[in-house]
Amino acid sequence: MPALSLLPRARVPVPGLARSAGTRVPPPSVARLRAAVTVLFVLDGAVFGSWAARVPDVAARVGAGHSTLGIALLSLSLGALVCMRFTGAWCVRFGAGPVSAVAAVAVSAAAVLPGLVYSVPALCVALFVFGAATGMVNVAANSVGVQVEAAVGRPILSGLHAGFSFGGLGGALLGGAASSVLGVGAHLTLVAAAGLFASAWALPALLAAGRGTEAAEPHAPPGGVHRRPTAVLVVLGVIAGCTAFGEGALTDWGALLLREQLGAPATVAAAGYAGFSLAMACGRLAGGRLVLALGERQLLVGGAVLAATGAVAAVTTSSLAVALGGFVAVGLGLANVFPLAIARAGLLGGARGIALSTTVGYTGLLGGPPAIGFLAESAGLPAAVGSVAVLALVAAVLVLTVSGERVRMPQPRALLDRAVATVSGRLQPVVSGFGHGTGVYVRDLRSLFPDERPADRTRVPNVRALELQDATQSG
Repeated sequence: MPALSLLPRARVPVPGLARSAGTRVPPPSVARLRAAVTVLFVLDGAVFGSWAARVPDVAARVGAGHSTLGIALLSLSLGALVCMRFTGAWCVRFGAGPVSAVAAVAVSAAAVLPGLVYSVPALCVALFVFGAATGMVNVAANSVGVQVEAAVGRPILSGLHAGFSFGGLGGALLGGAASSVLGVGAHLTLVAAAGLFASAWALPALLAAGRGTEAAEPHAPPGGVHRRPTAVLVVLGVIAGCTAFGEGALTDWGALLLREQLGAPATVAAAGYAGFSLAMACGRLAGGRLVLALGERQLLVGGAVLAATGAVAAVTTSSLAVALGGFVAVGLGLANVFPLAIARAGLLGGARGIALSTTVGYTGLLGGPPAIGFLAESAGLPAAVGSVAVLALVAAVLVLTVSGERVRMPQPRALLDRAVATVSGRLQPVVSGFGHGTGVYVRDLRSLFPDERPADRTRVPNVRALELQDATQSG
């Protein structure tokens, strides 16, 4: 891979919540918007988890085998990718808040569609519409999440993605319970109604954010460098996509794997995805602290290796308990890769950068399930799901290639020192204060995956000093 260790210095305005550089966002507005976007992530996860729990029932009702179901799931992926292509531009034009509000209503209403069909062609159409709504909500919600992260001045996107995982957990558990008492149509109708109710609660804050926000685009950096470092955004998207492949695979095929290979009943099969979602949610809740303690590269590479180990265990065992444990390991390992990569894309390219990296990343999330279907037809479902391990390791290699350094796990006695140095010099000043201009300085591609060595602790960058230096040079 070409050396990408040095990124030309680029000033990228954070898509913040202020109309001008000197306007500070009132904390209550930020708090309300954070609560609203959290609801949006939970809603998205709950809808997707509910769908995941009923995939076997929908497939049986329309008479879809592995390859046919793969084609239907490909329709979902295409719908999502088509809509993602335009959502970034909509966020820039109308504001991420209003677009998120529309997306919340759309994904809630579309949730009922797969439960109303009785043929494969109708299922393909329903999943295309459902996928389009899912793609829209993912780009828009991540854009709002990056805005809120900029406003509060600390990493919170992993926590927001934990809301998606908790929503997926709840949706899967309720879906498994509903499978014994409700038909697919009735169940997904209730899910849609609950989603519309939650959307109504979040709409005021999301719409208000649009009235007070200008969707920021990256300014042209000094020296004539292209304003959006596309190559870096694509690499971030590929890293996210390799691990999102595992999330999509276990979402749509995990329950079927447990049913067909281990004879698990419907409720236990749904518990497999629930355990995966719970582990991912817990990993994301702890993501900020893990970044401070270990550094991003160690967290990403170690997580990818853990996920690969769990996937291999899940597809090679004859024990239901071991398979469930493998699902948990995959969830823990993949927890923070996607949100960390998308957060960096937002810092580099604003809403359009998020759209690009999210589109590439969700190619893995949404393209994984149909790919698993085609692989399962020829190689068997366990071997197909085992590809999750391969792509997780590819993500680890990409992180190492991008960073250009080996991962060194810190000594326990150094963790506190590293956390203090990180808080005081790396994470806290990533977002410049609103009083002297909102901006992020990305000096080097290594800053995407910071890994401070002990000798570097005395040379922690000061973003304010860098801003003054740039002002002097430009003057």
